[in-house]
Amino acid sequence: MGKSKKSVQIVILLAIILVGVYAVATVVFGSDEVPKVGQEAADFELLGMDGSVHTMSEYEGKARVINFWGTYCPPCVREMPALQAQWEKWSSQGVEIIGINVGENKMTVENFVAQTGVKFPILMDPKRDAVASFGVGPMPTTFFVTASGKIDHIRIGELDLNTLDKQIEQLVNAK
Repeated sequence: MGKSKKSVQIVILLAIILVGVYAVATVVFGSDEVPKVGQEAADFELLGMDGSVHTMSEYEGKARVINFWGTYCPPCVREMPALQAQWEKWSSQGVEIIGINVGENKMTVENFVAQTGVKFPILMDPKRDAVASFGVGPMPTTFFVTASGKIDHIRIGELDLNTLDKQIEQLVNAK
């Protein structure tokens, strides 16, 4: 009886040591889950302002500009007119500009969209699932994705019209 109890204690101790080693290794070496330039862009499945569920795969074959934003983020609000202007310029050439709102309710986003006149697709990420899969930290963050689905460029911070235009032109030429 005593030997059996001691064996169980040893097994439990080994399990605790293994969990500890795993935890330390994860912190030290980190996980490589944050997408990087050249990698395949993460998939998402998000409800759009149009009431439909949208996925990354429905945009296959098109260059994509994926902008993570919120109405509570002043730089995000300031860059909306530039994103709208670029959507008007490039959408006929197969470029999709997709705004992913982070963590806000539909009414807040609908009011913002109505006031600003944004026409490009706006998707909702209330649980921040897409934020996690894209590894988004500060906002705004914008991913430029080639028609083949590879991340061409990641921009953290506000985009102005000229920078956005040049980046989209590079994206289109990367086909």
